[in-house]
Amino acid sequence: MDSWDRKAAASYLDQREAVWSAWPVAALDHGTFCVSCHTALAYTLSRPALRTALAEQAPSSQEIKLIENVRTRVRHWSDDDPYYKEMAGQSRGTEAVLNALILASNDAASGAHLSADTQSAFGHLWETQQTAGDTNGAWRWILFDNEPWEAYDSPYYGATLAAAAVGIAPDNYRSAPEIQDNIALLRNYLLQNSAAQTPINRVNLLWASEKLPGLLDKQQQQSIIAEILSAQRSDGGWCLASLVGSWKREDGTPLILKSDGYATGFITYVLQGAGMSSDDVHVKKGLSWLVQNQNWWSGRWSAYSLNRRRYDRFSNISQFMDDAATAYAVLALTQATATENSGTAAHVTSETSALGLQ
Repeated sequence: MDSWDRKAAASYLDQREAVWSAWPVAALDHGTFCVSCHTALAYTLSRPALRTALAEQAPSSQEIKLIENVRTRVRHWSDDDPYYKEMAGQSRGTEAVLNALILASNDAASGAHLSADTQSAFGHLWETQQTAGDTNGAWRWILFDNEPWEAYDSPYYGATLAAAAVGIAPDNYRSAPEIQDNIALLRNYLLQNSAAQTPINRVNLLWASEKLPGLLDKQQQQSIIAEILSAQRSDGGWCLASLVGSWKREDGTPLILKSDGYATGFITYVLQGAGMSSDDVHVKKGLSWLVQNQNWWSGRWSAYSLNRRRYDRFSNISQFMDDAATAYAVLALTQATATENSGTAAHVTSETSALGLQ
């Protein structure tokens, strides 16, 4: 996995996070900016992996800025304006999940204990968890009729992020007695609603189960793995548009049905986390697709809007899907390199063979 440009990928991600944090549309009170799933969250999860790969001695300036932004939002929670005032409840639920995941991930990546700000973020998370109705155990979520993060099925996506945040948090936070009822509600919601989800949401569930032990049993994990491997394309990649059910673009233009960096990067990353070796034929093909499809001059990987045709591929908004694609491609490739170097890659060939996947 040495034939991809780590430095160019880091440069692209840093530059895009800088653009996002300075974008007037994203500006909020107290000098803060909203956190996006496509750019800011993906950046938080992926950039530490590149820091290790590039032997950097400290977080990038954009990492520091983003974490301080989230900490400020957490500290001013009671007097912060929501992301969208006309959608205050949905904004609060969404932000509570994202803040907890970002700060828990930062604590874990830095080898720190659970910080006071992260504990506060988890307090906000549980305060905003729904405890009645069809979304019992989940969170109210921003819905702009945009796949894959702000559509009708996105509350489920948000719940998987919350589960991952709990599992990632250091100091064995997931075992704290005071949150066991909350975790039980969350697990019940995720399990009871999993069959109705799109394939990409079930990949999110698989990822969350890797972070939060006990969320799924081995058979449930293998069922999702079998489903997603059956969707791998002949070129080794995956296509996001084929994993979101009967979704249609609002402008009536056809979805782009070819492998993309977001689906391929995220799925290849999650499969490795589920125990599949980088030598597994499916994972190996996915990694090969990623290596072959990094843009040589920008360092990015490309993905495509599910919501409308983007005629200007270099506008800020048009690059949102590329931001996510690049982040998850980085996670997949750095994970493969790390396991190769450690010599401890786990193999699930016996289980996949039993499912007819080898």
